[in-house]
Amino acid sequence: MLDFDNTEIAFSSKSRAELRNAYMLFSAIKRPFVVRAGKMASQIALQVHLPLAWAVKPTLYRQFVGGETLQDTMKPIRHLKQFNVLSTLDYSAEGVQTPAGIQATFDETVRSIDFAKDNPDIAYTVFKPSTITTDELLSKASEKNEELTEEEKEAYQAFRERFMALCRRAYLNGVRILVDAEDYCFQDTIDELTGEAMRLFNRERAIVFATLQMYRHDRMPHLRRIYDDSLERGYVPGIKFVRGAYMEEERKRAEILGYTDPICKDKEATDENFNTGVRFAIDHIDRMELFMGTHNEESNYRLARLIDDRGLDRNDPRIYFSQLLGMSDNISFNLAHEGYNVTKYIPYAKVRDVLPYLFRRAEENTSVAGQMGRELRMLKTELNRRKKGHP
Repeated sequence: MLDFDNTEIAFSSKSRAELRNAYMLFSAIKRPFVVRAGKMASQIALQVHLPLAWAVKPTLYRQFVGGETLQDTMKPIRHLKQFNVLSTLDYSAEGVQTPAGIQATFDETVRSIDFAKDNPDIAYTVFKPSTITTDELLSKASEKNEELTEEEKEAYQAFRERFMALCRRAYLNGVRILVDAEDYCFQDTIDELTGEAMRLFNRERAIVFATLQMYRHDRMPHLRRIYDDSLERGYVPGIKFVRGAYMEEERKRAEILGYTDPICKDKEATDENFNTGVRFAIDHIDRMELFMGTHNEESNYRLARLIDDRGLDRNDPRIYFSQLLGMSDNISFNLAHEGYNVTKYIPYAKVRDVLPYLFRRAEENTSVAGQMGRELRMLKTELNRRKKGHP
């Protein structure tokens, strides 16, 4: 029976030393001032070129990152596979948006797609569109496309070609690729290009996946448009559901610029929107593929029950649960133990390049009600269980 409180299964992959280290780390992350201070100190250190690996690698990096290179990721990938958990490759460097930086990110993402080819332990790859262009161009193309200058039109065409090249590479390699969702001011362009890529490359199965941030109240209508379009044009939509990661910034920006707040009115409305979207995908699973990325226990229970109630195979290749490396192992490992498809995001990048990602994750964990308390409670329960002589 599926039980997210089963810590023996949840932490079956962890040694006692790893459990103790995780407990100390999450105890620190629980305090917002510690996260803020660490973020500020790292930003200063980066500006003056101080070495950071000695402080970060044994703590945040070891918990949440798979390594510096693709080859490094093979260790956690193989380890997870022992527990029937697959991996999603996520190049998480957030470099400067210069031509050289953009090209480097594009090239590394191509390498990640090639690395995943014919590797049954890797379920998906992923890319963040804003890392292969500039924020300014992506925002203007989404909100004021008609005002693009000739130079900006050329830059946008180059971005579009990079976007499609990644999707095409995934298609040729038979590798599923997730297109990250981003800020509201970027998303129209991302939606447009993702839709175009799905029409091109999802003819027989879902290769390209659109990410829907369900804290936006317009995402259910958008999901229905995708579905209707797929029926008309004959392709298989791939849909990744998340709640969303930019709520405070979105509300602030809407207030400043005077447009309607795109975010659901409260958490209950967001949860309902999320659950409705997932249920819609399951109702139409004969025509769609579903990737659910959430650390919310209730949402994971709901999808597991839907799969069972509809008589679908627990390992149906069209349906995946997902959590981040180093987090919510009670969800990931218990789902996998019960035979459901599970994948962990495996971020990788050099320490200096991945710091923005790491501190964003730490801030998200601090802000999500109950997240750190749950992690600490689970870790403490398992440490106490092992103290009593259990293996």
